[in-house]
Amino acid sequence: MYTLGLINGLYGWPGLLLFLAILLLFGGKKLPELARGLGQALNEFNKAKDDVQRELNKAANPPVVEAPKSVEQPANPPAAPVAPASQEPEQKA
Repeated sequence: MYTLGLINGLYGWPGLLLFLAILLLFGGKKLPELARGLGQALNEFNKAKDDVQRELNKAANPPVVEAPKSVEQPANPPAAPVAPASQEPEQKA
């Protein structure tokens, strides 16, 4: 368990000396508040890190949007209206 060391690898004498220095600086009554604040700060950091990773994953893998289904054409579409042959375009003189 991670008890005396504040940073991974600070076990043994270095961790004990760091703990004693913090104890002397802040006193025994302030130490629980300091540890609580440190824990809350780490939780906030981890939440922010997870949010950033989630946003990066969203950007890297955009959601698949299906194309709208095409409307089926009737088997015999109605014929397009045809202009009568008697109407000729006007010619300019």
